[in-house]
Amino acid sequence: MKLSVLIFGISGFVGSYLAQEFYSNDYEVYGSDLFKSEHIHDYVKYVGSDIRDAKRTAEIIKNTRPTYIVNLAAISSVAQSWEIPQKTMEINVVGTLNILEGIRKYSPDSSLLLIGSSEEYAASDTPINEQSLINAASPYGISKVTQEKTGELYYGRYGINVFYVRSFNHTGIGQKDSFVIPSWCRQVVSIKKGYKNSNIMTVGNLHVKRDFSDVRDIARAYRLVLEKGKTNQVYNIGSGKIYELKEILNHIIFLSKTQIQVCVDKNLIRPDEPGSIWCDNRLIKKELGWSNTYSIFDTIHDMYEYYLYAL
Repeated sequence: MKLSVLIFGISGFVGSYLAQEFYSNDYEVYGSDLFKSEHIHDYVKYVGSDIRDAKRTAEIIKNTRPTYIVNLAAISSVAQSWEIPQKTMEINVVGTLNILEGIRKYSPDSSLLLIGSSEEYAASDTPINEQSLINAASPYGISKVTQEKTGELYYGRYGINVFYVRSFNHTGIGQKDSFVIPSWCRQVVSIKKGYKNSNIMTVGNLHVKRDFSDVRDIARAYRLVLEKGKTNQVYNIGSGKIYELKEILNHIIFLSKTQIQVCVDKNLIRPDEPGSIWCDNRLIKKELGWSNTYSIFDTIHDMYEYYLYAL
């Protein structure tokens, strides 16, 4: 019997990449979201839903009974979570609870992957491993901690196979330009092509250090965790390398071969922003054999070229 996966939140940034990852490995792919993105391929069997709707969510699980379920549906922006904290909890926590209830009632053999975040951890200047202190400092981070605790509850009480990842920063073509690297690529290309009245671009804090991965590597890690990982185990996913954002920006500007003036906008600087977010990825490398195949500079080049032709 062919293996299958159901991806909630398939219309989001990671969704189409994850669908491609599973499809390329001979899975039947189901997808669900509030709307059907134009990036969803024809091979995806799509059904519309809002994971806050418990009845509809359970019905989809009952009708598909997939081998694996991945919950990508989320408010995924820290900044946005401060603006809509109630909705963040509704989607990220109650939505997860609805999926777990659907599995419990109608498809108890389905395994569930819950997507956590480096934002769950306390700030640290050293690489963060799975045993590092949890101290989320935003509605988004708290929602992800709560999501995991809910999964642990259903694993312990009902024996549902739940897997967890805590993903560090990842990017690629298709990510919203409210995120830092696509924002910078878009701004630089707009200046290069003369779409702006000046050569000034606005940025936030350039001196923080971040661990970035390509979304395609992240999607592969999600599949591997479900196929080979341990139930009720957390896996950090990140490159294991950090770069100061100034180095990232300088590389994008270098690609443009354009004179650009950089202006820091204090409104783009998060209060109490961690100086570094750095992934210790030794567990997933050791247990599952995963590692990055793309450097962040490969990814930036692809994104820059995309905007060069898309704008």
